[in-house]
Amino acid sequence: MKQYIGSIAVIVADYDEAIAWYTRVLGFDLVEDVDMGGGKRWVVVSPPGAAETHLLLARAATPEQAARVGNQTGGRVFLLLHTDDFWRDYRRMQAAGAVFCEQPREESYGTVAVFQDLYGNRWDLLQRKAA
Repeated sequence: MKQYIGSIAVIVADYDEAIAWYTRVLGFDLVEDVDMGGGKRWVVVSPPGAAETHLLLARAATPEQAARVGNQTGGRVFLLLHTDDFWRDYRRMQAAGAVFCEQPREESYGTVAVFQDLYGNRWDLLQRKAA
């Protein structure tokens, strides 16, 4: 049996601003953008070269959901963006306007720095050390 996480929903305030940020700042690909009617869209973005896991950008539809925009995990790092070249992506993201919350650091598991998305969700940019 094979299973995998296909999509992770990220609550956003606006589809178009989220698409612009994820594609421009993170360099993600827009995989799908389908009008579902009633102002709802099926919007999927993915890191370049990603085969299985994608982000579903889900616009907040209720006050409770809107309250979670930018704080889906209570301030903890939410997602880990793995890369094969930390410094390439760190510099490109900085130049594109990504907000890093700390300086890059070397850990036993790899090179890492915390950044936040356009709404404030915290992410790790991570290049794992070879096993």
